[in-house]
Amino acid sequence: MTLAKAPAVDVDGAKTRRRERPGHRPGPRPGHRAATGVGRPGFAWAAPAAVFFGLFAVVPLLMVVVLSFSRWNGLGSPEFAGLDNWRKLLDDPVMIESLWLSLLLTVLGVVVQTPVSILLGVWAAGHQRNRAVLSAIYFVPLLLSITAVSVLWRAVLDPNFGVPSQASWLFGDGNLLGTQSSALGVLVFVSTWQFTPLHALIYQGAARAVPQVLYQAAQIDGAGTVRQFFHITLPQLRNSIVTSTILMVVGGLTTFDTVLILTQGGPGTDTTISAYYMYQKAFKSFDFGAGAAVALLLVAVAGLVSLVMVRLTGYDKMRSTMEGV
Repeated sequence: MTLAKAPAVDVDGAKTRRRERPGHRPGPRPGHRAATGVGRPGFAWAAPAAVFFGLFAVVPLLMVVVLSFSRWNGLGSPEFAGLDNWRKLLDDPVMIESLWLSLLLTVLGVVVQTPVSILLGVWAAGHQRNRAVLSAIYFVPLLLSITAVSVLWRAVLDPNFGVPSQASWLFGDGNLLGTQSSALGVLVFVSTWQFTPLHALIYQGAARAVPQVLYQAAQIDGAGTVRQFFHITLPQLRNSIVTSTILMVVGGLTTFDTVLILTQGGPGTDTTISAYYMYQKAFKSFDFGAGAAVALLLVAVAGLVSLVMVRLTGYDKMRSTMEGV
């Protein structure tokens, strides 16, 4: 006589589940979501942000679009001008030059800031002595406004009373803003000095998220610090590099304050970038229709460049929340 085998029980006295077939994954129990009350948040949660974005982003953008097809000097009512503003811009050599200068400054900013930011961010993610104090000091420029930084460096680089006047052996006549090449170099340097801490902070957080087991395995295999950096750290920072680069591109194409205070578009029109050219058209020539057209064109260029970067880097296809995966 054979006895029936008693069902196995766990510590709570419940029957254990039958062994599932290989490769079978049990799905959620029916009604589990309804029982817990967990679901997607409704549109009401996004309504405040959507209203804010609509009032302060979409509506002004639509007003700029309408104004770009109008003729208005700031007084009275705008008059419809059709495509006149756009025709004038396309025939204006200063406008074309301003676009190239904006792209040039953006490329130079990315080329200079990216390696410096990565190195500083990875270093700040370590455990060196006095790392926290040095990082806090270096992040001070990030707390200052663009206007304050521009005024500071204009005083420092003044050819009569600044540093160049005391080091003629290095700066020559000291007028660093007197030629196009040196003026562009100053603009790139000032932007790098102020905004590199922001991107270094991004890389610092990303570097700390890299699993330490990768470095431990590399050390066992005999990889040194340099090889670990190029074969582990950099690949793991891929997502952050793309994000930081997009921020640099958008920021570079919309730079205005630094040019206004340091060079005012000079010498001549050698540093007249698109954002400053928009300011000249709208607030110096009182041609707000042309200024709106320049602004709209700049938004279109910045958006197009960002979309191209997202497509080329595959950033839109990344699904993992882990850095570099």
